[in-house]
Amino acid sequence: GVGMGMTAPVSITAFPAEDGSFQQKVKVSLRIPSQFQDNPPCPTDESIKIEERQGMTIYSTQFGGYAKEADYVNYAAKLKAALGSDAAYRKDFYLCNGYDPPMKPYGRRNEVWFVKE
Repeated sequence: GVGMGMTAPVSITAFPAEDGSFQQKVKVSLRIPSQFQDNPPCPTDESIKIEERQGMTIYSTQFGGYAKEADYVNYAAKLKAALGSDAAYRKDFYLCNGYDPPMKPYGRRNEVWFVKE
């Protein structure tokens, strides 16, 4: 019952299949605004969970435009190639992040994050 407005980034946890595409399972995460973090409102929908994301070190790449699944898969592949085989990061998931409201037509920011092990 409390309006919190737009948060950024909207983060989608992707679980890649063997071919790099998304599996059916994804997890969408929204940042709780600072004024609600100490005492977040209790979700009324059982499918919504409040989780605390621990600090992490990431490898990241940024791109523009209206991001679709294919864009995130493509940039994840580019990031993987740029890192090579020596970088230690979680291979079982990666994070797809969007920072802009849907009605923003230009200067959009999207990122792919690999979490360092």
